[in-house]
Amino acid sequence: MKRAVFPGTFDPITLGHVEIVKRAVPLFDEVTVAIGVNANKKMLFSLEKRLEWLEKVFAKEPKVKIDYFQGLTAKYCKKVDANYLIRGLRNSSDFDYEKVISQVNNTLGHNLDTIFLISQPNFAHISSSIVRELINGGADVTPFVPKEILEEINVLRKSK
Repeated sequence: MKRAVFPGTFDPITLGHVEIVKRAVPLFDEVTVAIGVNANKKMLFSLEKRLEWLEKVFAKEPKVKIDYFQGLTAKYCKKVDANYLIRGLRNSSDFDYEKVISQVNNTLGHNLDTIFLISQPNFAHISSSIVRELINGGADVTPFVPKEILEEINVLRKSK
């Protein structure tokens, strides 16, 4: 069975993330969208909320599993028997950063391969960081997040 992991913080999940997962699904028997938990990183949304949103967004994708992990991504991949990592690339800076991480993961994960999917142009400008700034600034994030989570985000945005 070909299993892949798409790791991230998904704080919040964006349309760019969704696009990458939908393009990865046909390539694998199973794709796990896994939230990496880093206690040193301040998140806007709780782990529970982010897991709930991922479940909602991918509810109709039987090949997509939702999970979370702490520690090294390569160790998590070994635990869930995944030989592939999925990473989205928006620009050349993403590639430079992800290439190094990919090489480290390959060494730590005993031949864990990273599959890079280049973002479609209409999603290349979207990042969770930018979406968080927009939410904190009270801006409309409709063009950037999945419809399944938009209502909850709009409630938060209007309270800012």
